Amino acid sequence: MQDATYVCDVLVVGSGAGGLSAAVAAAHRNLKVLVVEKEPVFGGTSARSGGWMWIPGNGPARRAGVEDSAARARTYLQHETGKHFDAARIDAFLDYGPKAVEFFEQNTELKFDLGPTFADYHPDAPGGMPGGRSIVARPFDGRELGKEIKRLRPPLAEITFLGMMIGSGKELLHFFNVTRSPVSAFFVCKLFAKFLRDKLFHGRAMRLMNGNALVARLAKSCFDKGVPIWTRAAVKRLTHDDSGRVTGAVVETETGEVTVQASRGVVLACGGFPQDVTRRKALFRHAPTGNEHVSPAPPGNTGDGLRLGEAVGASIDDSLPHPAAWVPVSRPPKPDGTLGVFPHFVDRSKPGIIAVTRSGRRFVNEADSYHDFCQAMYDRCREEGGEICAYFIADHRTFRKYGLGYAKPSPVPFRQHIKSGYLFCGRTLGELAAQIGANPAQLEETVREFNKHAAHGCDPEFSKGSTAYNRSLGDPDHRPNPCVAPVAKGPFYAVKLVIGDLGTFAGLRTDENARVLDEDRRPIAGLYAAGNDAASIMGGNYPGGGITLGPAITFGYIAARHMSGANS
Repeated sequence: MQDATYVCDVLVVGSGAGGLSAAVAAAHRNLKVLVVEKEPVFGGTSARSGGWMWIPGNGPARRAGVEDSAARARTYLQHETGKHFDAARIDAFLDYGPKAVEFFEQNTELKFDLGPTFADYHPDAPGGMPGGRSIVARPFDGRELGKEIKRLRPPLAEITFLGMMIGSGKELLHFFNVTRSPVSAFFVCKLFAKFLRDKLFHGRAMRLMNGNALVARLAKSCFDKGVPIWTRAAVKRLTHDDSGRVTGAVVETETGEVTVQASRGVVLACGGFPQDVTRRKALFRHAPTGNEHVSPAPPGNTGDGLRLGEAVGASIDDSLPHPAAWVPVSRPPKPDGTLGVFPHFVDRSKPGIIAVTRSGRRFVNEADSYHDFCQAMYDRCREEGGEICAYFIADHRTFRKYGLGYAKPSPVPFRQHIKSGYLFCGRTLGELAAQIGANPAQLEETVREFNKHAAHGCDPEFSKGSTAYNRSLGDPDHRPNPCVAPVAKGPFYAVKLVIGDLGTFAGLRTDENARVLDEDRRPIAGLYAAGNDAASIMGGNYPGGGITLGPAITFGYIAARHMSGANS
């Protein structure tokens, strides 16, 4: 990096799943590839994520005997996206998604496991499925990265246990049952012993899971194929020739400014704009100043890709009804006094947990998707006036069995969370209501009415537990409804929720070949986008687990194909 010029075929800007998948696929086609990342670590939001990828017709599902079809998935996406259905890009996704999975399985370190019961988020909608469309990267031994493990972005601390990553499905159930099952206790103790060993010898967990495993496997594949990943390397501007074709970029590195010449193209994969306060102010209706929104995304995801694209004539699609994928988050205090971000993926579905606004009323089927949950929270809070927030409520038995947000279940201590102000506790519902600023009489009435039916596993008001998706994240051992139980006996607990995101949906307009489009919807030669820099194909909706990362690796693969001139 001493030279002022670096020559390659493909420049990838950003090191999340979208960028790394494009880099690996392009390198496999004998193109010289460079990945640049402005932060000191690689992996982006992908490395912090759950790592699930929604790809209908994927190989693991076919091998497991799941009956699905592109036509059925297309029907589902037509229903989910409504008037924002982008036929050309969705058809490309449904065609090349399974091909991308096959490519990565056969030619890279990336291997997948199926979530057979991981249902679509609206499984009863036309074309919906009770499982089989979501896959996740297989766990990975971080030691295989060698010294590069030091540059892998760690997982989001709030969703680990002391830094130990926990898989979903059966593994998570073992953690919930650790005090009730000798088998679960042995399983958890064995994992924890390995984790402590890794911390002692390597300073971090080496059993990589979820999004950390996805990024590690893609990065290992990059290194194996000779693709360098420059970190602390920020793109200042794109370069182009007299015809307007993008030819590379000027990159600010630790050793000075480097002009990268990329003969085949530049891929923008910078992770969207979740940390861009200005664009949040313009697009997030719950954040009128841009500062009311909280994101678990890395601090570097400030919309660089969108700005780089706009500077060379790219157009932004901000017409979607929701500019981001919403998730309820809570804010656990850190030892340094700052606030963390805990996304609530699992506890929403557990029996005995309900959500209320400060009116003391429920407003949603808590076990529905996090995206739907936040929409309902916004609508109710706007109707009632005041802050856009809500609270999870649970009794002592439920809280100690499943935990509540960042506060872990038994036997992990929890009093420090009450002391810090993260967890509210009251001997009675009225006492709890006073602490959270809710209407005490209404909260007591809400719980009384809920309990009347919950004792029989029913929720006539919102039908919690009524879909395959609801039930997939409930407690399978709880009968008759894995998502419903009374909020019965104090003390009672609450955690405050605000709206966060799992990535932005608004982004650069692209075509079915991942090419960035200008204001006249014409491709900008030499410029591609993948991941959250590209406008989502999901129409502002959230159809299933992994609808960000599934298209990210698919369109990264498609971009590499197009740049290489491949026909398959």
